[in-house]
Amino acid sequence: MANSSGPDTPQPGVPTLRAVSFDHLKQALSRGWSDLRKAPLFAFVFAGTYVLCGWLMAWITWWTGQSYWLVFAAIGFPLIAPFFAVGLYDVSRRIEQGRPLDWPEILSVIIRQSKRQLPSISAIIIVVFLFWFFVAHMIFALFMGLSTMTNVSSSLEVYFTADGITMLTVGTVVGAIFASVLYMITVLSLPLLLDREVDFVTAMITSFQYVQAHPVVMFAWAGFIAVLTFVSMLPGFVGLFLSLPLLGHATWHLYDMLAYGTKA
Repeated sequence: MANSSGPDTPQPGVPTLRAVSFDHLKQALSRGWSDLRKAPLFAFVFAGTYVLCGWLMAWITWWTGQSYWLVFAAIGFPLIAPFFAVGLYDVSRRIEQGRPLDWPEILSVIIRQSKRQLPSISAIIIVVFLFWFFVAHMIFALFMGLSTMTNVSSSLEVYFTADGITMLTVGTVVGAIFASVLYMITVLSLPLLLDREVDFVTAMITSFQYVQAHPVVMFAWAGFIAVLTFVSMLPGFVGLFLSLPLLGHATWHLYDMLAYGTKA
């Protein structure tokens, strides 16, 4: 069990991580679902705040007709998402340790993370996102630069031209690379930063190297996260009320099993 020497006192150094298996993923999801059922209010508040921000940005973009508001979303979501994740991790940790789910204590854990390494890794995520946006605009300009700039919602046919299809293909490949890098540096580093006293660079390198060493299972997990998140976003982001806390709780349990070998 994580942090066996003290409930909220991070131990120094990176734990020895065990090899991951598909059974670990199954157990992580099962435990995540159990935590979601035991603490639905925490799931609703953390996920609801995130979804509300998404609704707000989508509404402002639609109301103003200006897509630059999405840039604020690209900056804001990576900034706050790790803190919401830490909140869900701490809920799972408390359930596992049999400790009370106290709002002030859980919020204090999140606040303490703001004074440790979490803001630094949030900044790295923002930099990657912004560079991703820049590259996406470059790809669009490269293949569609001579096309008439029109509203995407009213001129989808432009994407079915030869240049449009090529642009979508290249953009998808490049986007998948950026998404893979973000996944590799965060999938284990975020719970690791909550659990241990390590710097964010060490946490990211540890996460990246672990995924690199176990690509089949870990990228299968990434694929599951991507599909579930995409499906959850289709009905106006409503599905994220369920998928975000489920994945948050499950991520903590996956890390906990790999770091401490806890069994179902």
